[in-house]
Amino acid sequence: METMKLYNGVEVPANGFGVYQVSKEDCKESVLTALKTGYRHIDTAQSYFNESEVGEALKESDVPRKEIFLTTKVWIDNYGEGKTYDSVVESLKKLQTDYLDLILLHQPVGDYYAAYRDLEKLYEEGKVRVIGVSNFYPDRLVDLCMFAKIKPMVNQIEVNVFNQQVEAKKWADKYGVVLEAWAPFAEGRNNMFHNEVLQAIGEKHNKSVAQVILRWLYQRGIVSLAKSVHEERIKENFDIYLFELDNDDMKKIETLDTKTSSFFSHQDPGIIEWFGQLIQERRQ
Repeated sequence: METMKLYNGVEVPANGFGVYQVSKEDCKESVLTALKTGYRHIDTAQSYFNESEVGEALKESDVPRKEIFLTTKVWIDNYGEGKTYDSVVESLKKLQTDYLDLILLHQPVGDYYAAYRDLEKLYEEGKVRVIGVSNFYPDRLVDLCMFAKIKPMVNQIEVNVFNQQVEAKKWADKYGVVLEAWAPFAEGRNNMFHNEVLQAIGEKHNKSVAQVILRWLYQRGIVSLAKSVHEERIKENFDIYLFELDNDDMKKIETLDTKTSSFFSHQDPGIIEWFGQLIQERRQ
């Protein structure tokens, strides 16, 4: 398993397995399949509502806990000094582990500064090995890097061939922050798996479009988080290290960048309102 080194010396497996929108019924078996395939990086979140199932898989797996890089994320409703800390302790119980490899703030919404101070405390206490954020645009990331006691080590954002995040990568690199890509396949939107450029590159290397995308991310120094509940695809998504995209391939993929999210923008006031409404609905 290839890794990427963070500024504190911790190494993150470059090819991660995500469980967003994986049901409770499928989650445990999917994680077990991923671990058997060779994955050592598992990514979940409080708001995915499947931390317990991930914990059951880790407990049942023959892979030692120390070989697994485990991530979860703090949801907005758990932001707040003390509240964030307690929510992470609860996540540890659900995941059946006494430490996390990575803890992230899930969204740049609400009192994230207070929440981040709790992450710093957890890091200093040794309950987490790495702290970071998710969905932070470059300005918000630089803000934390400049003013927090401990710089974020990771920023997990949407990165795919249609939203390549060149500017975000530039600023992350400047401050030594490693990017992780959620939705590397954009959930198949924009007909991604039938894109002629990607298909041609795949045929050239005798690889699938999914493998080309994951390899592209790896060569850019971005950690990928692919998701599937199908064993064949889980294995396929892991098999990205025995070929290499050449400069021509990389330049062709560059032309696909629309610099636009396939989902939503955190700089849209309507999206921030939506997050607020979602919090209220869940509380009720």
